[in-house]
Amino acid sequence: MAYISTYEEIPDFCEAATLEEVRGHEYILTPGRYVGLEVGEEDSEPFEDKMQRLTGELAEQFAKPRELEERIRKNLGVDRV
Repeated sequence: MAYISTYEEIPDFCEAATLEEVRGHEYILTPGRYVGLEVGEEDSEPFEDKMQRLTGELAEQFAKPRELEERIRKNLGVDRV
């Protein structure tokens, strides 16, 4: 029975590393060392502005379930415990 290999390397996803490459990375098998990383788009928003915006969005998302819980409790006539 013949073995047929269907393996193919996909850029930024998989690569067959040689033993020499693995040795060169001191046997560390973290995929990014061998596969490479896709270069993403540059983020031009200043860190402080982005952090403030995301923190605000997160606060809104945390508040929404509390508001919904209060509405449900009110509709059911259940006091908060």
